[in-house]
Amino acid sequence: MSGVKIAFWGLGSIAKRHIRNLKAVLAERGEGFTIDIYRHRAQEITEHDIKDLIRNSFVADEWGREAYDYVFITNPTLLHYETIRKCAPQARALFIEKPVFDGVGYDVRALAIPEHVQCYVACPLRYNRVLQYVKSNIPADEVISVRAISSSYLPDWRPGTDYRKTYSARAEMGGGVAIDLIHEWDYLTFLFGMPKGVSYIGGTFSRLDINSDDLAVYIAGYEDKVVELHLDYFGRSSERLLRLYTNDDVIDADILNGCIRWKKSGETVQLPGERDDAQKRELRHFMDIADGKIANDSTISHAVEVLKLAKGCSA
Repeated sequence: MSGVKIAFWGLGSIAKRHIRNLKAVLAERGEGFTIDIYRHRAQEITEHDIKDLIRNSFVADEWGREAYDYVFITNPTLLHYETIRKCAPQARALFIEKPVFDGVGYDVRALAIPEHVQCYVACPLRYNRVLQYVKSNIPADEVISVRAISSSYLPDWRPGTDYRKTYSARAEMGGGVAIDLIHEWDYLTFLFGMPKGVSYIGGTFSRLDINSDDLAVYIAGYEDKVVELHLDYFGRSSERLLRLYTNDDVIDADILNGCIRWKKSGETVQLPGERDDAQKRELRHFMDIADGKIANDSTISHAVEVLKLAKGCSA
């Protein structure tokens, strides 16, 4: 099938989700597509719904055969920098999974990305219905204090997989709750911009059998507000909540359950949606960036600033 030419570097769970969503989004747009996969070693693709959508599967050394419209960089974070450098000259646009890099010391200018190539870094929580509502309906300058939390139990994240063997559990593989849940800092900067400064405390405190950080707590200062953020791997009752304090009310934006509640007035807004809705909205947004219809609002440079916040550095 002719049409949009797509390449994926890596074929983990997030890449497979993107492929399924791309099929739906490109069908909406009436566009055909081809997908090639690049991995560091040859592996069989077992899922038939994915396998049937893939034209070719290559090892990484075979890169360079042709150019692509979209290249999705979904391999391990520590490989992102070199993969971007290799892929950018042969792509119209790059979709880079977050976190953009495994550290803040990389020289972005040395990537020498061609000026016409759009490099977009994933930030799917921005497209969550609850956070979209907050962005559109609750003025940031009316918020005087913010509390955000993302708490869940790491062994429940990937059913059927030993959590102790995942990258999340191993510091040497780049794991740790601060980076795993970097999407929280991305949506906070989406809503309120970059803070003037941030204080951070983190470490490993629970009985989980991991050597990565399982707790990260931040306080960030703005001109007109303070933001508190709590991230953990050990919460036995999952919670993903943004609480906004204004002079008139306290507003709970419940990301996990798709609703917004005004605690004083008692008003409630329900915002139901399917799990993949936000990812599909993000893919549409990315394609509009690639087509030059809108500006890129999640560049590599912005993603590096968010990474600095997650690591407790100044913005």
